[in-house]
Amino acid sequence: MSDLAFAAPPTGAATFLRRALRNRSFVTGLAITALVALVALVSFFWTPYDITHLPVAERMKPPSASNLFGTDHFGRDIFSMIMIGSRNSIAVALIAVGIGMGIGVPLGCAAAARGGWLDEAVMRFNDIVFAFPALLSAIMITAIFGPGAVNAIIAIGIFNIPVFARVARAGALALWPREFIMAARVAGKGAARITVEHILPNIVSLLLVQGTIQFALGILAEAGLSYVGLGAQPPMPSWGRMLFDAQTRMMVAPHLALFPGFAIVITVLGLNLLGDGLRDLLDPRLNRER
Repeated sequence: MSDLAFAAPPTGAATFLRRALRNRSFVTGLAITALVALVALVSFFWTPYDITHLPVAERMKPPSASNLFGTDHFGRDIFSMIMIGSRNSIAVALIAVGIGMGIGVPLGCAAAARGGWLDEAVMRFNDIVFAFPALLSAIMITAIFGPGAVNAIIAIGIFNIPVFARVARAGALALWPREFIMAARVAGKGAARITVEHILPNIVSLLLVQGTIQFALGILAEAGLSYVGLGAQPPMPSWGRMLFDAQTRMMVAPHLALFPGFAIVITVLGLNLLGDGLRDLLDPRLNRER
C-alpha cells in the first residue's frame, strides 16, 4: 500500500472547504443527515401532536393539512411519531457505533503494535463474529437477553467491534514500517505512545468513513430489530415498529408504511452519501488522481 494512503491531505482548511462544497455526495449527504438530526433534536422540545393521546375517532386518516403524514390505527399523528422515532434510531445507532469504535479501535491498534498471540486472538474473534450475519446476531442476542433499546444497542455494538478492529489494524499495520514511526521508536517512544501520537491521527480518516457506514447499518439494524419486536418497545415510537404495525393495513392505509419507510431510506441514503463524500475528500490517492 502506498505511503500516501494515510497521509493528511496537503491542503489548508479553506482549500478543503472549497473542495467539500464542490463534492455533491458530501454536500447532499451532509444536508440530509443534518436535517434528520435537526428533526430528532426538535422532537425533544416540540412535536405537532402529543403521541400519548389516542384519538381513536381520528384513526387512519390520510395525509392532510392538519396531519401532514396522516394518522395511524390509534389516531396518533404519524409525522410526530416519525420525529420521535428519529431520535430513537439515531441514539441506538450512534451509541452502537461508539461501542464498536471505543473497543474495536484499541483492539485493532494493539494487535498491530504487539502482533503474536494478541494479533491472532483479535483476528480469530473477528472471524467468529463475522461468521454470523449482523442482523441475525443482533436478533439472537436480544432474543436471549430480552427486547428493548438497550439490548439492541449492545447487540449492534458487539457486531461493530470487529469491523473497527479490522479497519484500525489494517491502517496501523501499513504505518508501522514507515520511517517516521521508526524514528519515534529510536527516540525511545513505546508502542502505546506511538499509537496515540502517530498511528491514530493518521488513520482517523479511515475511521470516520467507516463510522458513517456503520451508522447507516445501525439505523437499518435498529429498524429490523424493532420490526420483529426486539427493539424499542411501545409506547416509544420506532420506524421499524411502525412498519410492522402497518403491514396488515397496507390495502386500506398505505401511508402507514410509506412515510416510516421513506424516513429509513432517506436517512440511510444521506449517511451513505456522506460516507462517500468523506472518502473522496480524505483519501489523498483520489485527490492526486484528480
